[in-house]
Amino acid sequence: MAINLLTDRGQPLERQQFTWKDLVRNPISKLDDDAFTRVRTILMNGVELDSLRVKQAMLRTNGPLRAPIAQLMRVEQHQATLVNWLIGADHSPIETTIGYEQTAIEVTASVAQLEPDAYLAQAYRYALLEDFDHLYRYSALLDRLEGKDANNITQGHTDIVPARPTRVHHRAPEHDLVEPYGMDAALATKLHALTLTGGEYQTHDYYMNIGPLFTDPLARQLYAEIASVESQHIVHYGSMLNPNESPLEKLLLQEACEVWNYCACVEQENNPRIKSIWERFLDYELGHLQMAIQLFKEHERRDPAELLGDGKLPERIAFKSHRDFVRGVVEQESTMRKDGAQFVAEANEGKSSLAHRQQLNSDGSPSEIVSATYRWSPGTELARAAAQLKAA
Repeated sequence: MAINLLTDRGQPLERQQFTWKDLVRNPISKLDDDAFTRVRTILMNGVELDSLRVKQAMLRTNGPLRAPIAQLMRVEQHQATLVNWLIGADHSPIETTIGYEQTAIEVTASVAQLEPDAYLAQAYRYALLEDFDHLYRYSALLDRLEGKDANNITQGHTDIVPARPTRVHHRAPEHDLVEPYGMDAALATKLHALTLTGGEYQTHDYYMNIGPLFTDPLARQLYAEIASVESQHIVHYGSMLNPNESPLEKLLLQEACEVWNYCACVEQENNPRIKSIWERFLDYELGHLQMAIQLFKEHERRDPAELLGDGKLPERIAFKSHRDFVRGVVEQESTMRKDGAQFVAEANEGKSSLAHRQQLNSDGSPSEIVSATYRWSPGTELARAAAQLKAA
């Protein structure tokens, strides 16, 4: 799809309107829709919510921009609602959790392969291994509490096996940081970091809201443990963003990020009904980007081409199984650890993380307990029980 960030005008903001019925569409089907339709839905909800978060920070600190930022936020709120409401009630909270982890794995795997900066590509692979292990732990919980096979959600695209164990993900805060990209970094590098920051933020918030709703004490502990790791991932990815960017630079890049992601959704969506939503919101985001460009020109007296180059979109995220790539990362990098902003061998891990982890795990690790007797195989405990009865 030929999109130019500098010249494509999109839908003007004043024509971006909704009704309540428009906002609440028929949801996707848990079993009948392709798993990557769910992945795109979860990802775009995260991107939309992070765009709102960026604008809220600007609203609090930029007096002259309050009115245009508020206008953008109203439309972004409604876009986020429409996208998030596409997840249907046929998903249990744990099944939606499986979808969140599959999204983190497959999107991060694609970004890790697209990223031109070798150091940041390593950072993506590092966090990918942790989300990959989270999928395994939550799959064990799904089997334990609901007797369901997580493969019904992942549809065979994503392996369900351990990686770097969740119990060793807990690091002292200073070891979660990553060196930020440079001011002259490629546009792709900036869009990758923004996308993953938004994705991890919504995952963290979802787990924080869902965890307390369980009556099972181990489920509550597992969500608490993994929500803590997702908070670390927000620091991990968020620290990639250059802190010297001005608020309007961040706004411009955020809108470009939304255009880039919606373009990928339009190009790869196989459900015509959902594709029409991606097309509509791509048009809307181009309109938002033009508004951000105008504000950038008026208030900073700068050329948006400084950030957007020739306006051509970088290569998009590939919404597909990255099984072979992930398997290679699991095999080669599971023992890696952090020392400050550097990725090191296990023996060289930052010492403060060891003490931090020992204290957190001193009463046991929920992620270890929930999967102590779990090994994924087709079917679930209900299927195995039926087979045992038949054999008897």
